[in-house]
Amino acid sequence: MEIQSPDRLIRLAVDLVNTRTREPEQLTSPAALRAFLLEHGESDPIELTDEDLTAVRAVRERVRPVFHGDGAEVINGLLADYAVRPYLSDHDGSPWHLHVAEPDASWAEWLAATTALGLATFAAGHGFEALGVCAAVDCERVFANPAERRPRRFCTPKCASRTRVASYRARRR
Repeated sequence: MEIQSPDRLIRLAVDLVNTRTREPEQLTSPAALRAFLLEHGESDPIELTDEDLTAVRAVRERVRPVFHGDGAEVINGLLADYAVRPYLSDHDGSPWHLHVAEPDASWAEWLAATTALGLATFAAGHGFEALGVCAAVDCERVFANPAERRPRRFCTPKCASRTRVASYRARRR
């Protein structure tokens, strides 16, 4: 298990929301959800059902509005519904890390509490204006920008370049 840090938690929230954009759905099966969790530092055993997949997709849709400007209300709602008093855990031989979900929480409940904590910590340190949705017309990906004094409008340099080129070509016509 990767050490739990604010960077990991905000990356988890961003990547969770970005599993469904204009691109094809990425969480297509329990196996795809398992791969997502493993990629984000969780360790086996990870056993998932179709119900887990449905519940995680619902959490994803509940987290999405944070990046569209509805931050504090959504985060506080997630924390109220899913978070518990924080506690340290070293389960399954992992290093000590912080948990904010019940010990027997489902993966969806764990994701809801953990991403809410990550988003709350990030927003407290950087403000909600550092969370956003890509400004490219053909992209819906979200991002978190921790850089101070560098406003960001695009999820990646690729989207920024594509938008600038399209704008330049439109002006040249």
